[in-house]
This record gives sequence, C-alpha cells and structure tokens, in this order.
Amino acid sequence: RGAAAGRLKRQTGPMTADIHLTMVTMVFDTPDPDGLAGVLSTYVVLTRNDAACRNVDLCTSATVPGRFVIVEKWDDPEAQRSHFDGPTMVTMARACTGLLSGPPAIDLLEPVSAHDLR
Repeated sequence: RGAAAGRLKRQTGPMTADIHLTMVTMVFDTPDPDGLAGVLSTYVVLTRNDAACRNVDLCTSATVPGRFVIVEKWDDPEAQRSHFDGPTMVTMARACTGLLSGPPAIDLLEPVSAHDLR
C-alpha cells in the first residue's frame, strides 16, 4: 500500500488538509429480496449513526435480480475495522442467515475522489 493510498487533499482556504478515507462495498445475492431488504435497511440506518461513518448507501442492482450492494465510506481503516467487528455488523450478519444465495462479496477500496465529505 503506497503512502498516498486512501489519502486525499481537500482545499481549506489557503491551506490543504489530509483526508483519510476507507471505502467498503458489500454485495449480497438473495432469492428473498423482501426479507433481505428489511435486514439491510436496518443495518444502513444503524450504521449511519456511527460517528466515524462518512456515508453509507444501500442499492439494488438494475441488472441482477435479487442483488443488493452497500457502499460505505469511513474516516479511516481503524474505524472501518472496528465497525466490522462491532455489534451492528454482527447483528446484520446473523440476520442474513438463510436469506443469502452465498456469502457476500466484500471489497476494501481506496478512494480516488470523495465528494461527500463533512
């Protein structure tokens, strides 16, 4: 991982500030979209209450029926890891039991741009 990975510069008047972000995508496939939608919607609402969460969106695929995608932005890698080990994520994972076609695909991303910063 390079020194600039996950770091952005934001103009703040005459000076610039380093911004460290971590992004995560989670892709869920299900034969029961209605059941999974309720679980993931609750997860997104609870995740938005985390002070280190910059943004979280729940999307459905326009091309793959029964596919949901969650996109999250976190203050830094430590905040993201803490969330993934925390009760909100654990509760969501347990609630997904029996609803998924297979394990979710989870990817950790290094953002190149960020437009929804605080």
